[in-house]
Formats: sequence, C-alpha cells, structure tokens
Amino acid sequence: MNHLLEEANRKFVGRTPHMAAIGAHITAMSRGHGSMSLPARPEWVGDPGRGLLHPGPLTVLADSACGLAVGTALTERAPYATLDLRMDYLRPAGPEHDIHCDAHCYRLTRNVAFVRGEVWQTDREQPIATTQASFMLSTAGGSRTPAPEASAEAGTAWQPPEGSGPVLPGRTIPYVEYLGIRLAEADGQPLFRLPFQEKLVGNPRLPALHGGVIAGFAETAALMHLIHTLQGAKFPKSVDFSIDYLRSGRPEETFAACEVVRVGSRVALVQVRCWQKSPDRPIAVCRGHFLLTAPSEAADATP
Repeated sequence: MNHLLEEANRKFVGRTPHMAAIGAHITAMSRGHGSMSLPARPEWVGDPGRGLLHPGPLTVLADSACGLAVGTALTERAPYATLDLRMDYLRPAGPEHDIHCDAHCYRLTRNVAFVRGEVWQTDREQPIATTQASFMLSTAGGSRTPAPEASAEAGTAWQPPEGSGPVLPGRTIPYVEYLGIRLAEADGQPLFRLPFQEKLVGNPRLPALHGGVIAGFAETAALMHLIHTLQGAKFPKSVDFSIDYLRSGRPEETFAACEVVRVGSRVALVQVRCWQKSPDRPIAVCRGHFLLTAPSEAADATP
C-alpha cells in the first residue's frame, strides 16, 4: 500500500505545481475515497490578530481531496473538472496544526460525480469544515486554443487599471501575501488582482490555475471588500462559501469584483465575479456568508 501511495503522490501531487508547492500529500485512498494532508505553515494565516487560518488553504485541500476521490471512483481513466464546490466552516482553525481532508465520491453518473468531505486538524470527530462538490466527467484534455474573448463594446478589449497596492495598507496577511493578491480601483470600485505565478497551476496539461486557488482568491476578495465596506465597524469571518466554475482559469492574471448584497446586524452576504480577459467572460461566480462581530467581540468570535 505504501508503494501505491508513493506512486499516487508522484503522479497526482508531484506533477501538480500548486500541490507540490504547498506540500500537500495523499495519506490514504480506496475506491471512491481519498484523504490528503497539508502541513502547517505560517503562510496559511489569514487573520493574524486572532491567529486564525485563512479559509483558502482549507478550500485548496478540499478541492484536491475531492478530485482524488473522483479519480479513485472511476473504473476507466478519464479527465474531469470541478463544476462547483461549497465550504461550510464549523470551527476556528489555527496555524499550529496540519490540515487533513477525507473525501468520498458517493454518487457517480455518466456525466457528473458528486463528492462530500470533511476537513479536520487534531480530532477527526471534530471537523473544522465540511465540503460538497460536483465534477464534470470526460472534459476536454490537453492544451487547446482559447476561444475569442467577448467585449462589452465591439472591437474594444477590456483593459485592467494601471498599478495596484496592498489589500490592507499597513497590515500583512500571510496567505494574501503568499498568493500575491493586490488591490486596484476600477470605476470607483475595488478591483482585486491575482498575478500569475507558476506555483498556482493546478492542471499542467491545459495549463490552468488550481480551482482551490481561484476560490481562495475570490473569498479573499469578498472578505477584503467587506472590510473596506464596514470601515472597522465590525469584523467579518467566513461562515460558508460556494463557487461555480464556468471555464478554466488560464495561466495569466485573474481579477475579482464584489457586490455586498446585504449587511445585517450579524451576517453579510457577498457575491464575487472572477475573470481574466474580460468581465463579460467570467471564469467563476461565488457567494459567501460572513459573520459580523464588533471589535470588542472579535477576539473570541466563532460561527
């Protein structure tokens, strides 16, 4: 079995730039099941003040483990890609412990695979998050020529704004720095930028960005947009986040714009749209609920 795990890690992890870069590895696998772990690193912190992990690494691990579960469920080798993924955050996660995810492909049809999983740290019976995902089977494999990009005005390509700055001036957020996320302004609204780096690639054959990276970027954008909107009156913490993948994220800069749908006394709802060449051709759309706590409550806030 150790030999099988070594071979799976060599093929599934070693050939995937992002999983190799973050140190993810397969710990167990059987028909329809896959388990993976992510070593603890200070770069995974998303809330230095409260000492909490950013939800992004949890999503990356969950997406990877769910993909592994689909692969083990297939009787014949075939390409597949994430259609959608949802994360529900149950407990705070700290940076001092490794992260683990156990995923199970519980339904496999001709076209779609359905997966659920649990993310945990020190106690398997006390998960820090749960995940639900679906995957499209027999998607096109290998590199291909991208389709022409649409534009809001015929003959006019969308142009990103020049220049950018830190998402929170004067504050360092380790996971945001790890991804390299920057903040710009477009039409008077915040525009978040994810510069391309080779370590962010999840599918080297297309190539394409790791789906978990896109989700982590989008959730960062939602959190930062909400922080800018609230102006320090309250602090947000992720309750749940879901993402629908519309097309592959190419090896190029990615952008995200957010809309605060509603801010209540305790919970806010934010929608996110991610694109590359044009806002009219999004690569993903997302939504998330965020618990709002007053500054005096922030130190011990939990969902």
